Amino acid sequence: MFNLKSSTLAAIIAGCVFSPALLANTKVLHIGNLLAVPGKAVKSEQTVVLKDDVISVIVDGYQDPAKYGEDAEYIDLKNRFVMPGLMDMHVHLQFELGPKNDSENLKMSDQLVEMRSLMFAMRTLKAGFTTVRDVGSMSQEMYAMRDAINNGWVDGPRIVAAGGVGITGGHADVSGLKPDLMELYTSPTICDGPYDCRRATRDAIKYGADLIKITSTGGVLTDRATGTGQQMEMDELKEVVLAAKRMGRKVASHAHQEDGIIAALEAGVDSIEHGSYAGDKAIKLFKKTGAYLVPTLLAGHTVVEMAKNSDFMSPAIKEKAIKVGGDMQGNLGRSYKAGVNIAFGTDSGVSQHGTNAYEAVLMVEAGMSPMDVIKSATVNGADLLGMSKSIGSIEVGKQADIIATDGSPLDDIKQLLDVDFVMKGGKVFVKK
Repeated sequence: MFNLKSSTLAAIIAGCVFSPALLANTKVLHIGNLLAVPGKAVKSEQTVVLKDDVISVIVDGYQDPAKYGEDAEYIDLKNRFVMPGLMDMHVHLQFELGPKNDSENLKMSDQLVEMRSLMFAMRTLKAGFTTVRDVGSMSQEMYAMRDAINNGWVDGPRIVAAGGVGITGGHADVSGLKPDLMELYTSPTICDGPYDCRRATRDAIKYGADLIKITSTGGVLTDRATGTGQQMEMDELKEVVLAAKRMGRKVASHAHQEDGIIAALEAGVDSIEHGSYAGDKAIKLFKKTGAYLVPTLLAGHTVVEMAKNSDFMSPAIKEKAIKVGGDMQGNLGRSYKAGVNIAFGTDSGVSQHGTNAYEAVLMVEAGMSPMDVIKSATVNGADLLGMSKSIGSIEVGKQADIIATDGSPLDDIKQLLDVDFVMKGGKVFVKK
């Protein structure tokens, strides 16, 4: 047993408690142009100070870094346009669409899929996306990756992970395989009828879901000629939403045709994914409920190109891809002009991971202003996640999720395609 003199012990304790280096990890950023809160004005020549990876000071002018401690790390972004880290509200980190998907599903172990997912996650982070909402993966593996990132064991974007609930034969169910394989791969959260869907929702939450993802309509990549209209019944939708809300979870609904969009909104979902054919009635419901549209134009663009230029899609998928993918941009333009809440989402996994920012280019082409596109990927994303107090803007007390570009994306949205600096939670991942 150690026997230390009281004076020696006191010195050790004092050194541990009062050493500035141990008390705070300080970084001082000099920023040329700062869009701290998207939707508000850009400020020039700003100093942002981080302590323990949280934003602690924002002041005009370039403050002397030594003012904040001898050990403060200095980061020069005087020639950069700086904004909050981007957020993608619709990704699939365990998947990337291509001709080898069927063989990969048979040959790759769950563990190997997860290792590849880490690669996809890092591509996403290095592209400037510090937070993502994964809305369809092998649940336990995705929850494990989320938790490992949160614990600092591995690097990656902040992940909000969904548990999927869908009906037998619907878009969320397995398709395109022989019957014994479909039986093997069918998820326990596939359900039929309101009470079974209530059970499935509770099951998803029990095992770790941050939110629930449902499929109120058919989907493009379902290998059945079942269309893209409503599939889940109203009683099923209502029970899923009620069960999720009772347990503190939000609900996102995949929906293409207006009947399924309307049904999901009437059931009380928080967001509609894709929303490809939102008509006047659906738009009124969006505005009444405050639900978000997550448009995923990049997925539509991708599947149209694949359907036209490759042979691996089945006829059922190819027909839907060309029709739905070609119509998505016009729908976003109408919804935006009508004042619908919009949150940025790509459906990456259908598109290649790391190309997420091309969604912004397509959104501007659809009629959105660059500022509103950036707001959709920051402030609005944080609001949809219920995380506005900690992320979504560069403000005192928030996590240091910060990116920088060479020029202003307010002048040229394509600047987001080549991010020069990426910091997530105070840690730098890209610095050009």
